[in-house]
Amino acid sequence: MASTSVSRVLPASPQRVWDLIGGFHSLPDWLPYIPESTMLEGGRVRRLANPDGEVIVERLMDFSETERHYTYSILEAPFPVTGYLSTLRVHAIPGREDAAEVQWSGCFTPVGVSESEAVALFTAIFRDGLDALHDSLTA
Repeated sequence: MASTSVSRVLPASPQRVWDLIGGFHSLPDWLPYIPESTMLEGGRVRRLANPDGEVIVERLMDFSETERHYTYSILEAPFPVTGYLSTLRVHAIPGREDAAEVQWSGCFTPVGVSESEAVALFTAIFRDGLDALHDSLTA
């Protein structure tokens, strides 16, 4: 199984960051790659659409409002992996109320591509996502 993790310090309080990203269906609020999220199964599943019309279906596996994180699995996606499990987490930075660290990590088994190719794909997705989150918070 392969894994990757990307983190970024953002110029906003942990609560402000969590208020923006903490909803399982909030990706369209901050991630331009995902303009649409449809709730299914009472909100435990999200059906995402990207600008190319590709569909990604994800299931919420774990959620903590108090600890500011959620974990999800991919049920359907155009990615060359199986067994995908990812966590999006907001960390407080000791002594800094005006900043937060966001960590986006995932593990998966590559299918039809090398481990390094799969890791590079998700590292880029996470990095670009956190860049977009930074842009949303500073706009």
